[in-house]
Amino acid sequence: MHMSVSGHHVEITPALRSYVEKKLERLVRHFDHVIDANVMLSVEKLQQKAEATVHVRGETIHAIANHEDMYAAIDALIDKLDRRVVKHKEKTRDHHAAEAQKSARP
Repeated sequence: MHMSVSGHHVEITPALRSYVEKKLERLVRHFDHVIDANVMLSVEKLQQKAEATVHVRGETIHAIANHEDMYAAIDALIDKLDRRVVKHKEKTRDHHAAEAQKSARP
């Protein structure tokens, strides 16, 4: 998975970059078809903003999270992305094949 972390009015420190990378590994655990992820961290007045676009096979998933603390904004962002990736994974699964196998058994 290709990953890029950039900042707008905020310096991306190595600690911040490693924190984002560690959190994004959670997405790959649930769905291994993640192609790339672009994360933008920014500061707007007193609000810290984390924004991400994740490209998976067949769809582009986008999420935004705001908080007073940057690390909390990243955590909220990853939670949103995780829910959306799991939802996408469930949509792409063929649920009808399992039902056909159940009904074929005597």
